[in-house]
Amino acid sequence: MSTLIVPPLLSSPRDDAMHLYRAFKGFGTDTSAVISILAHRDAAQRALIQHEYRALYAEDLLKRLTSELTGKLETAVLLWMHDLPGRDAIIVRQALIADILNLETATEVICSRTSSQIQVFKQHYYAKFGVHLEHDIELRASGDHKKLLLAYVSTPRYEGREVDRNMVEKDAKALYKAGEKRLGTDEKTFIRVFSERSAAHLAAVDSAYHNMYGNSLKKAIKKETSGHFEHALKTILQCSENPAKYFVKLLRKAMKGLGTNDTALIRVIVTRTEIDMQYIKAEYLKKYRKTLNDAVHSETSGHYRAFLLALLGPNQ
Repeated sequence: MSTLIVPPLLSSPRDDAMHLYRAFKGFGTDTSAVISILAHRDAAQRALIQHEYRALYAEDLLKRLTSELTGKLETAVLLWMHDLPGRDAIIVRQALIADILNLETATEVICSRTSSQIQVFKQHYYAKFGVHLEHDIELRASGDHKKLLLAYVSTPRYEGREVDRNMVEKDAKALYKAGEKRLGTDEKTFIRVFSERSAAHLAAVDSAYHNMYGNSLKKAIKKETSGHFEHALKTILQCSENPAKYFVKLLRKAMKGLGTNDTALIRVIVTRTEIDMQYIKAEYLKKYRKTLNDAVHSETSGHYRAFLLALLGPNQ
């Protein structure tokens, strides 16, 4: 079957909808055509394509994609079809209501997002599922982990780069007193600082903590906390300093060892493509002396591989 390659600049959403319909028709799907269209359209274009497809064929494009695609490719494409906040809402909801609760994924997504991203995805969460995100966290998480997540999703945080040095020092001292200096841990202080402070402020606190006490805040967290609570604190801290570095670790973990964690691989690539993928790729190359594209190429195959590589863009 010859594949139709449709360059984004020459194609309107209506054209794209018609090309997709043609790709679905006949015996077997022209999967390469589906990939060549959808992987090269941004969120606004993808929404318009869905709108045009419904207008032209009185059919939901997502439902059609579900019946035409299978396996990992289907999972990746369907997730890609949503916009950023809608996607986060779906991932977190699935993680929280699954029979086997997946607090690790819910924590990863919530704690790696900025305050404004969280506010928008909370609105999408309620619009899609008819319940507030806080309600599901309350129901499914527990202990200090639950307290931190609830505080983190409900507290607006400053997103600029300016920091108040006095406040930074004060927080570093408070965290030291709450953790390493005492017997037991005062979790309330950790929750307050990590849920209320900006990313730039937390990164400065980490640096001040190291200068004042000769130990990194990450090590203190590891020593003083455990489980999902530790994971949430570490995620917030790592993303305050360098989100790209954090996602590189997740990608490496997904592809390391025997077998690939495709769910994690899809989640990170699909959710970061329209945010900071160029930084993630640069960070991956710097850390592992191998391009992310080459790593993904060696861990995947077929149309699934083609789709992920199309999202990643040039191999550099």
